[in-house]
Amino acid sequence: MDLATLTFKVPKEMEIFVTENKCRSELARNALILLPYIQDMTISHGRAAELLGISKETLIDLYGDMGIPYIDGSVQSVNEEIAVYSVAKAKE
Repeated sequence: MDLATLTFKVPKEMEIFVTENKCRSELARNALILLPYIQDMTISHGRAAELLGISKETLIDLYGDMGIPYIDGSVQSVNEEIAVYSVAKAKE
């Protein structure tokens, strides 16, 4: 994976958190940078994982560890998706 160096401004007190070079925290930071693009459906979880050089399952687990759910919706919307899946499955 090719890497780019970016420069951006943060409050001075945040510097230690942004420049920390622990692999896990760097991965989490980069995943959080991509999160808004996943949420607005600009990219998928799979594409974000690809950009990060990890599997989709690893990305989903990483977000889960941060308390960010993979399925973000109401119980009603999940039930509607299950109903649509059930109808499609019955047609097979």
